[in-house]
Order: sequence, then structure tokens, then C-alpha cells
Amino acid sequence: MLQFQDAAKPTPKDDEVLIKVHAASVTPSDCAFRKADPFIIRLMYGLTRPKFLIPGVEFAGQIEAMGKNVTQFKQGDPVYGISPDHFGAQAEYMCLSATKPCAIKPANASYAETVAICDGALTALIFLRDVAKLQHGQKILINGASGAVGVYAVQLAKYYGAHVTGVCSTSNLSLVISLGADEVIDYTQTDFTKNGQAYDVIFDTVSKRSFSQCKGSLTANGMYLSTVPTLTILLQMLWTANFGSKKAKFVASGLMQNKDNLNFITHLIETGVLKAVIDRHYPLAQVAEAHRYVETGRKKGNVVITI
Repeated sequence: MLQFQDAAKPTPKDDEVLIKVHAASVTPSDCAFRKADPFIIRLMYGLTRPKFLIPGVEFAGQIEAMGKNVTQFKQGDPVYGISPDHFGAQAEYMCLSATKPCAIKPANASYAETVAICDGALTALIFLRDVAKLQHGQKILINGASGAVGVYAVQLAKYYGAHVTGVCSTSNLSLVISLGADEVIDYTQTDFTKNGQAYDVIFDTVSKRSFSQCKGSLTANGMYLSTVPTLTILLQMLWTANFGSKKAKFVASGLMQNKDNLNFITHLIETGVLKAVIDRHYPLAQVAEAHRYVETGRKKGNVVITI
């Protein structure tokens, strides 16, 4: 459960910045961290109770104060970034080590737009560029193409020159087409695993179809990507790493982020490659309602907390 309470205003350590948060995102990962579902989350973030009591990974705001060793920012700088190991973004203030992924906010995007893009685009970047090594002309299918990761996976895949097929519900077809998808599949009408098509990459951003179900829709050296660390996908990773040419992959993308990735996303925002997709805005006092809405699995793009 989440409770809306007062907390002490944090004080930055010598190597930290104090950020006055203007916007934060609420994601399926936040819900998973709160519930410890899947179980493997307990091994990373608290076995019997959450290790960090204020949720929220992605933030956008202004630098209010700095520790004495911080030189790369100044007071008043508009910034955005992630706190993947200590969370804390769903609050009025947060402290962050200056070595963590934090960058000057793009001038052509609002705080809400920037934090929305930061949420899904950084995850999609790791999976598409670093894991799949997506190449020009390859065919990729993105399951959950209208979700928080999917909407940016579509845009990034087009940036890398891939032929993109997006899978979503009927009401979201036009949105996914507007983001650049070459083809769309309405999952309420068509099962993409039975349409006779083969893809170099299947990116299941919502973990609704297993590697076993998708294996027949992969090319000879195709790759299946999942964003959720279930025991099944971890075992399939071990098996396919040693047997067969088709691979199953999961990575903890949040723990693989760095400043270079964030600067690259900044460049893509500034050049118009990445556009924000925001479903709903909630005030901080309604963060529990935001979590409930995210858990319905029916949002389009991002849910943003405005502070």
C-alpha cells in the first residue's frame, strides 16, 4: 500500500544534488517494486519489506542545492534523469549522487514530457541497441506497442531503420501508426504468432507472450526480448545461450543506464526523433490512484505525477 505522508526534506551529501521535483513517472516497474512481484525483486530491493520507502525512479526538476564536491551542475539547473537503485522520485524533493544518470532537460520539452520519454526510451534503448543490436532493414515486432516502453521502442526502431510491426488493441492502432509503425496488428482480432510472418526481433514490452509461443515467429537467428525477470525467461536465457540459434533475452535495463545514454536521449528529443505520449497526469497526493490506473494495463504511453 501507499500512504501520502510528510517526510523530512533531504540534505545532499558532499557528492549529491538536491532536486526539487516537478514531474515523476509511474510505471509498471514501480508497481512491481511495491508488490515485490515477481519474487526476484525481493532479492534486490528487500526480502520482507521495501528497502526504500519512497517510490519513483524517473524524475524531472530543478537543482536546489549541491554538495561541496559537485561541479557539473549549478543551482537552478533544469534536469532530468533516473534513480534506479534508491528510488525517491515520487516526492517533492530527492537527493541523487551527481555520478548517477542526470542531465540538463531539453529546452523543447516540458518537465512532464521529458520524464515521460525518460521512462520508456531508456529501457527501449538498452533492449534494441545494446541487446538486439537492431540493424537497418531488420524486421521487428513490438508487443505492447502503445505502452510506456512500446511507444518509444517504435520510435527508436524506426530511428535505427527497422521495419516495425506494432501489436496493440483496437483503440490504439492509430496512435501506433502515428509513431511510425509500418504495420499494426490488433491483438483482439489477430494472433501474431499464427500469422505466418517471421521477425528478426520480437520485443515483448508487456511480457504477455512467452518465448515458447513466439519461437515459431522468429527468423533462424531471431531474438525474443522480455522486460520482466520471470524464472521462466531466466531459464530460457541459459538454455538458448548454449543450444539453438534463436535466443531469449532479459536484462535489468535500469541498472545498465549511464550519463551517455541519457545524453543520447536528450539529443533525440532535441532533434524531434522522440515525442512524448502521456495518458494521464495526477497530482502527488493521488499517487496511489496513479498506481491503480497503471495496474489496469490499459494506459497509452505514460502516467505522470506533477508536483
